[in-house]
Amino acid sequence: MSLRLVQIEAAGNRRVVSLEEDRAALLAGVPSVYELARRAIADGVPLEQAARKRRTGEVIDIEAVGVRLLPPVDHPDPAHLYLTGTGLTHLGSAESRDKMHALAAAEGGQTDSMRMFLDGLEGGRPAPGAVGSQPEWFYKGDGSGVVPSGATLEAPDFALDGGEEPEIAGIYLIDPAGRPRRLGFCLANEFSDHVTERHNYLWLAHSKLRPAALGPELLTGELPRDVRGVSRIYRDGQVLWEKPFLTGEANMSHSIANLEHHHFKYGAFRRPGDVHVHFFGTATLSFADGIQTRPGDVFDIRADAFRLPLRNTLTRAAASSVELSPL
Repeated sequence: MSLRLVQIEAAGNRRVVSLEEDRAALLAGVPSVYELARRAIADGVPLEQAARKRRTGEVIDIEAVGVRLLPPVDHPDPAHLYLTGTGLTHLGSAESRDKMHALAAAEGGQTDSMRMFLDGLEGGRPAPGAVGSQPEWFYKGDGSGVVPSGATLEAPDFALDGGEEPEIAGIYLIDPAGRPRRLGFCLANEFSDHVTERHNYLWLAHSKLRPAALGPELLTGELPRDVRGVSRIYRDGQVLWEKPFLTGEANMSHSIANLEHHHFKYGAFRRPGDVHVHFFGTATLSFADGIQTRPGDVFDIRADAFRLPLRNTLTRAAASSVELSPL
């Protein structure tokens, strides 16, 4: 049976909380999900079992004043946490597909994006043990870019856009033998610069080098096949934009196992002790509906697989310059 793990800070102390049957019980002896996962691997038990073994009778209101929600995972050294993701992985709506086909036809052929999307439709769900089509892949940064719910999402001063991407991310710890161990899933706002990406698709790598917000809950076990959520943007306290989104394998052109294979096939991503947060993609963007975000806008993302929302306010970094000089 799946449970949800939440990291909190209260009275200056970090704690891990297990959410199960409407109870938020504090765990004993582990200050972080990272440490809990390390001990579960060392003991040779599932993460859920390790958490239940440490569950105390002490309950806490995680939404009370004085309790700060932390990201669902972090690493003692942020440089050893990878933020990565995949795109063009979701079926999307018939309208979205029609728009893509129209664009390809207008250009006299298929775009690279359309070819990759269709390749995923054809080969993104291989039989167990087989290798399927490669997805689009990108790097977002390291653990210094992880933002918890309630904190600000800061676009760099040179950004042309700061747009939300509501999706699910998988969370992994590499064990001492170099094997990726999936800890679970979290709600996420992958946050990208869609104006930069639209100008030239080869600038996708630039558009993704941004922070990302992670919802408070780590959902252990398997992700439901059909996850339904709502993404909203508030401006001046009013809903500016709202749209439902679908995710989970029932709404994806790739299986999660195929996305995981094509990420962890690289040896550099199987270094013992490292943490990986890997975003699975989305088909719902306010940018596609002509929304231009601005500082002060609030992103609000909710999904039925998670109890707690993911909310962040958009800000913009102050102008800065990079000074280079020979050594």
